[in-house]
Amino acid sequence: MSLPVKLKFEPSKIWSVDFKQHGLFKDLIALFKLDQNKHWPDCEWLNSHINNLTLDSGKKLNFIPDPHIQDDSRYYEQIIYETGNVPTRIDNWHDLFGGLIWILFPKTKTLLNKMHIEQINEHGLVKRSTSRNAITLLDECGILFPYNEEQLIGEQIKEDLKNHKWQDAFVTHRSQWGNNINAFMFGHANYEMATQPYLGLTGKALFLPVNSDFYRLSLKNQYEYLDTVLYQQIIDNQLLKNNKALSPMPFLGIPDWYEDNNDVEFYKNINYFRPKPQPKQRKVI
Repeated sequence: MSLPVKLKFEPSKIWSVDFKQHGLFKDLIALFKLDQNKHWPDCEWLNSHINNLTLDSGKKLNFIPDPHIQDDSRYYEQIIYETGNVPTRIDNWHDLFGGLIWILFPKTKTLLNKMHIEQINEHGLVKRSTSRNAITLLDECGILFPYNEEQLIGEQIKEDLKNHKWQDAFVTHRSQWGNNINAFMFGHANYEMATQPYLGLTGKALFLPVNSDFYRLSLKNQYEYLDTVLYQQIIDNQLLKNNKALSPMPFLGIPDWYEDNNDVEFYKNINYFRPKPQPKQRKVI
């Protein structure tokens, strides 16, 4: 089976929760009851879910309609850092999902905003540093994989995913998902693209060690825990100096995220579930 040609992604601007059929949105449906909304969630709705969040600059976070500040010439992250205002386009999937990630990961998003500003101050707006590229990749395309570091199977599945052993990770060890490893979307661009999913969708995986207690937490508490762990990991291990900590992830293969992957034949498409490239052998002269 070959991948379909995808020339341009144009998500519908009409409010609809048809995307809830795809399991990768189940957390957003459970936590925000999006399927009960009759219209697009607006800035007032987003602000009602932010719990008095203060940025590193001391400004209070506030979602504001993009037309209100469309004449502001500052870079997006600068506007957020210096004013606390998050420019939010009306009826826009990208910005809606971006807002939901701010709500779910306030500590980490605040840290990434600060890191963007530090990189801009050091390198300017034109030249993008390797660190700023990594920050953007996580922000837009990141998927978090908390794995049980107390069990060998958690470590094994993590290594299988990093080494593109998709059959082992997704098929052989399928029963371990939700018990010793799981996946949580962080990248809001992934969510936007997945409203109209197609084979080829790929995110960037970041693996986070957790203990067995993590899988017994409520969904809300799992997100709070991940926000704290991710925040600390970025600070302690300088994870985003470059993108080496981020692994390619064909996320439609994650169990329960996409209905087609209930059929094991789904994983035989090597154009999507690509083997890991082998290092080139040096020529012996």
